[in-house]
Amino acid sequence: MKRYLMPGVTIIFLSILLLTVSCASNKGAKQSETIATEDIQITGDQLDEEVLVESKIPTTGFIDASAMESELASIFTDISFDYDSFALKPETKAILDKISETLLNKTALQIMVEGHCDDRGTNEYNLALGQRRAESAKRYLVQLGVSPERIFTISYGEEKPLSTDQNEEAWTENRRDHFMIR
Repeated sequence: MKRYLMPGVTIIFLSILLLTVSCASNKGAKQSETIATEDIQITGDQLDEEVLVESKIPTTGFIDASAMESELASIFTDISFDYDSFALKPETKAILDKISETLLNKTALQIMVEGHCDDRGTNEYNLALGQRRAESAKRYLVQLGVSPERIFTISYGEEKPLSTDQNEEAWTENRRDHFMIR
């Protein structure tokens, strides 16, 4: 009986080995194209390692702060960014100052910072830029004393626009960080 099983086991083993080798060779064939702008220089390899890893983010339990009927809605307002930038402007720092003050007073609150972009640029580029925007806000809040364990970030790139129009006003609206709380 064992003689009849041996060819089947060998075929299965060789199939698994072949599948493993082909997957490994595809992984090594990643493009390492560089996406460069005035503010950002990201390689294709960094996109996979730094930006697109979202599996550890707790996405449940967060609610839209701006939709709440309380003082929190006026504090957790979206912050905007210039085209192709993740630099915080003075007016966005003022909003983040109020958010940090609230987080320092309400120590049970956690926030999710969602990074968004307009639809110009590739999906990969916009995901990376959205993540940089969210991380920029997180870094600033941590500098103000908020524990990094209470701030989560995620990028939606161009996937959740506020406006689908194709003009400067719409693009400006879509370049933002949005806040969710729990």
